[in-house]
Amino acid sequence: MTKPTVGIIGLGAMGAGIAKTLRNNGFTIHVCDVRPGVADAFVAEGGTAHATTAALAAVSDVVVSVVVNAAQTESVLFGDDGQSGAASTMRPGSTFVMCSTVDPNWSVALEARLNALGLHYVDAPISGGAAKAASGQMTMMTSAKPEAYAAAGAVLDGMAGKVYRLGDKAGAGSKVKIINQLLAGVHIAVAAEAMALGLREGVEASALYEVITNSAGNSWMFENRMAHVLAGDYTPLSAVDIFVKDLGLVLDTARASKFPLPLAATAHQMFMQASTAGFAKEDDSAVIKIFPGITLPEAKEKKA
Repeated sequence: MTKPTVGIIGLGAMGAGIAKTLRNNGFTIHVCDVRPGVADAFVAEGGTAHATTAALAAVSDVVVSVVVNAAQTESVLFGDDGQSGAASTMRPGSTFVMCSTVDPNWSVALEARLNALGLHYVDAPISGGAAKAASGQMTMMTSAKPEAYAAAGAVLDGMAGKVYRLGDKAGAGSKVKIINQLLAGVHIAVAAEAMALGLREGVEASALYEVITNSAGNSWMFENRMAHVLAGDYTPLSAVDIFVKDLGLVLDTARASKFPLPLAATAHQMFMQASTAGFAKEDDSAVIKIFPGITLPEAKEKKA
């Protein structure tokens, strides 16, 4: 059976790993990224780069969008600044796979919009980080109509370790993803709070990290993100502003049904404070910088 040709739009931390995984699994890959030169390294090892999403979509059976938010997805599909987007050149019966964290209602509306154009749509947010994307072990939270799964199922299975099929129409995938982000954001915020308290009380940071990561209070986010704090390295793998956005989506969804989320609301305020304090583009572990009266570990100089 011939494998679908896949177009990947957005070669950031996750998109680059997805493209690599699919190429390693024998798919023909086309890529597009708005940043000059970003696609070059990928193409050097096999693949074809395109200057526009419309050009990429014209030669792809399945288009996978791995951009930041709904606004960027709109641009990918429908263009801006006088340029046409992917939807203008996608062949009838081809499939658009949306991997961003978005408002579930927006995803539902996008499915209807693309179906009206004769295109399939998969609501498919992702989780796991850059390393798992590159190793093919990331998680996908998907929902789609049966015909969309039939068209894109091989691609989904080829890019992720776990593909959860959560419903027969768009929306459920995005709902599950924002619930995951509720937990992720709260866990990062409370991990930072715990480490900050330890520093304030004079506990040696690496000793605290060692004890917590081997005790009942540990979480994946504490173990992962507080390692960045210990290293004094706030290079953004996932930036503070990502959780300003994602926790905002969580709260918007809950607000519509008047459902209380006290911990998510507090965590959102913490990331907002970190963002406005100048840490917006730093790694999300930089939320620890909002706590007063602590001295954070400094970055160690790298040996030449």
